[in-house]
Amino acid sequence: MTIARSQLVDISVSRWYHCISRCVRRARLLVEGGTDRKKWIEARLKKLNTIFAVSVGGFAVMDNHLHLLLRLDPDEAKSWTDDEVVDRWFQLYPPRATNRKSLTGKQLTELKSERAVDSKWVAVARERLSSLSWFMKNLKEPLSRLVNREEKCTGAFFEGRFKSIAVLDEESLLSVCAYIDLNPVAAGIAKAPEASEHTSVKVRVDHVKHMGRVSDLQAVREGSIVASRRARRLEERLWLVPIEDRRRIDSKREGMLPTFTLGHYLLLLEHTGRLMRDKKASINKELADIMQRLGTTAESWESRIKRLCGGRLLGRFISGSRDRLRLVAEQLGISRVANLKASGSST
Repeated sequence: MTIARSQLVDISVSRWYHCISRCVRRARLLVEGGTDRKKWIEARLKKLNTIFAVSVGGFAVMDNHLHLLLRLDPDEAKSWTDDEVVDRWFQLYPPRATNRKSLTGKQLTELKSERAVDSKWVAVARERLSSLSWFMKNLKEPLSRLVNREEKCTGAFFEGRFKSIAVLDEESLLSVCAYIDLNPVAAGIAKAPEASEHTSVKVRVDHVKHMGRVSDLQAVREGSIVASRRARRLEERLWLVPIEDRRRIDSKREGMLPTFTLGHYLLLLEHTGRLMRDKKASINKELADIMQRLGTTAESWESRIKRLCGGRLLGRFISGSRDRLRLVAEQLGISRVANLKASGSST
């Protein structure tokens, strides 16, 4: 089973995690074979998002690794009835008879009823359905088995462990989300974020195009109030976590950041993408307003992105606040905090 070291962290520390999983030997296995493996992962993410109490906020499927931004929603798991827990678990692991055929009809109904009254079984299943490790396990293991059958071989497809980094504050959440969406741009695979295949930003833009509301994304240039008004229900039916948290306005869905629309995010991505490609980008009025509302500066944002793109991601936590890192260190009894002197550091 895939285990993440940061699963040892108390859920009160963070609900958001940046997860990175690599193919064995960092080989480009996700672009090989007869199956479109990147498309398969994207479809699998969408399915698991409806089963687990784990929500997908961002993703990028590269040739030899994948990045995910995941939110743990334990309160959602607690709200499920015992019957719902059984139904969700059986979607992951359909029960089978001794001849390996899936159970149907009366047999399936009787087994569901039997499981639903088994309080210990339900408690274990409920816990696993809200677990980061079990989410990653159910994302990667089926693909490994599919590839082994396809290639008539055995062995691991992904590295045994995935790395997970707890995201501790809003600025870090946004920068990690942008870093993930801009991975193909940073790798030179795509020229623009919205053209990056198998990324969350492309899913968001395609969703808006399908709704015929591209003009609403441009409202950010008319001011924040207009942008928020035009963004109404823009991501309401999208399977990804919405960028803007509009629960106090007109939605029941929890988003990432209040008063920060998808249009704001795309403008920030456009600026950051130019930094990655051309090493420089101008700050216009709209972007300056966005930086101010985030409580950061263009220099601080650029420094954060450079650190994220600078190579191997170190540590178990990421935060834009040294005080937040110190607080987490004290809470977990960690005596030494790595990279504490650096802006936007991790521990």
